[in-house]
Parts: sequence; structure tokens; C-alpha cells
Amino acid sequence: MKNIIILGLLIFPVLVSCGQGKQKQEAKSSNEKMKTFHDFKVETIEGEEFDLASLKGKKVMVVNTASKCGLTPQYKSLEELYQELGGDKFVIIGFPANNFGRQEPGSNEDIAEFCQKNYGVSFPMMAKISVKGNDMHPLYQWLTQKSLNGVEDADVSWNFQKFLIDENGNWVKTISPKDSPVSEEVINWINN
Repeated sequence: MKNIIILGLLIFPVLVSCGQGKQKQEAKSSNEKMKTFHDFKVETIEGEEFDLASLKGKKVMVVNTASKCGLTPQYKSLEELYQELGGDKFVIIGFPANNFGRQEPGSNEDIAEFCQKNYGVSFPMMAKISVKGNDMHPLYQWLTQKSLNGVEDADVSWNFQKFLIDENGNWVKTISPKDSPVSEEVINWINN
């Protein structure tokens, strides 16, 4: 009987610690999956690192852009929106991508020059990335996969698709490429 008690005292701590380790691992895995927008770092069109954590407290519109698309004139509306409402509470971030019809073939330098010359773009533009497929950028994986953003799956259907992110870095909504960035819905979201 004494041996059974001693054996039980030796085995019990091992069983307890194994269970705690599993709980810690599950919690860690759960936390790793549910990142926020602010957990990512990206590269600017000028080649500098941009920490999205610097946008905490701001609403963000993320847009995949292209210079040779029928929707390219949306740059004008995006810039007007940024000039009117951008600042302490709202920002637009453009991500050039060549995933649809090869409509963004240029280099980062070419894209920056195009945006400045044709639309006077002053909102932050990031380096060209992939927003679809096997080489999809990790931020766009988060934007498009419910298992990562915790809200919704959302395919990027074309250039100028917009994703709305709240002040805490949480995924809110996607806006169709054809929908205006200055729609009443978007303006109300920014102002509320």
C-alpha cells in the first residue's frame, strides 16, 4: 500500500505538468492564429520597413492597386478621401499588385512615379506584392482567411478591392472593387 501511495505521488505531478503544457501550447497556437492587422510589418514603395502597429488607434482602408486597370481612376477618389478625412483617425494604404491581367507590370519606382504624376497620391503606398495565389503576401493571407482574421473569408476578386480595418487592428469588412471608395457606407464607417 505504501508503494502505491509513493508511486501515485510521483506520477501525479508528471500528469499535471503534462496537462498544463498542453493547455499552454493550445493557448499559444490559438493566439498565434488570431493576429491583428497591427502584428504585420510591410515594405513601403521606397523600400523602407513599415510597422502596421504604428497605425493603432486609426481606421484603415487597405486597397490593392494597379496602374493599367479600368478602375485605376479610383486613385483620384482615394486621394480625395485621404485629403478630406485622412490623418489622426483614418488612413488609406495602397498595395500595388500584378495579379489581375498583368495590370501592374512596373517596378516600385515606376508605380510611385505614376501615382504622383497622374493622381498626386499622398497616402502611403507599399511595395508591389502578390494578393492571390501561392505567393500571396502574409498580410493578404490574414485579410482573406477567416482562420487567420477571425471574421470572414474574402477572396480578392480584382484590383481596387478595399478592406476596412478598425482602430484595434480587427478586420471589419471588404468593399467590392467596383464600389466607390467614397460611398456613403465608407464615409459613415470612417466618421462613426
